[in-house]
Amino acid sequence: MGSGFSGLDEKGPGHGGSSRTGLEGVPEMCLAVILGYLEPPEICKSAMLNKTFHRASSADFVWESKLPDNYQILVNKLKTSSSTSFNRLTKKDIYAFLSAPNRFGPGFAKEVWLEKKKGGLCISISWKGLKITGIDDRRYWNHLPSDESRFKTIAYLQQTWWLEVAGDLEFEFPAGIYSLFFRLQLSGAPKGHERRATASKTVHGWDIKPVHFKLSTSDDQNAVTSCHLSKLNTWVHHHVGDFVVQNSNVATKIKFSMSQIDCTHTKGGLCLDSVFIFPSELGQRIKKY
Repeated sequence: MGSGFSGLDEKGPGHGGSSRTGLEGVPEMCLAVILGYLEPPEICKSAMLNKTFHRASSADFVWESKLPDNYQILVNKLKTSSSTSFNRLTKKDIYAFLSAPNRFGPGFAKEVWLEKKKGGLCISISWKGLKITGIDDRRYWNHLPSDESRFKTIAYLQQTWWLEVAGDLEFEFPAGIYSLFFRLQLSGAPKGHERRATASKTVHGWDIKPVHFKLSTSDDQNAVTSCHLSKLNTWVHHHVGDFVVQNSNVATKIKFSMSQIDCTHTKGGLCLDSVFIFPSELGQRIKKY
């Protein structure tokens, strides 16, 4: 960016030119327009150059262009669960608020944030916000703390004949395409627990029949996928499907599930963390891992 203006005052003192060089003579409003073409992390870095850049980087129109079209709806939805004072917030302040993880819903088991680079909306739903068959029966499931989860807790399936996990969400998504994932791991037990056993002894049953994943929306979008779970000791984002949001001012209702209810065999050794919803562009990158 700087190279485009570096020749404004090439003549130094004694050569009929000004002693100022670089962008020092560029009006603050012009700098703000230029900064508007950058991504949010780059704008924040530019703000550290000098006071002029700092003021230009705080212009409301710079940050309003980075906010979702329905950002006012999102703020109103989330401010009741936040201690942030919303009086006289700048657009930069609003972007910072929405970029930070905000918990909402019953038990604050759901979390929403804007992806800082592109501003896409992301949501995570803890296993505590899902309906899981037998979740309170310790013969089948354990509730364990884990630093590997955004919510610092996971559900661990020791053994069951009947696996059924379902959830739903109603949210005002900005217009766009979104991908939904279940974050799972086949493991003896989460890291850091003394009861951890080798995966080869504890993980079983997932190679016999596939796990079925489903997604549906209130406007009749549907996706169904199936796969055998196989990767050990690694968190995997299992892609369920994509859905399209056209109207950001109306809440989109989605339902999703995973199941393996063939009772001819048991299965166990499964860590369930959460469900993630990402903008499809980010989802494409996640599917590669």
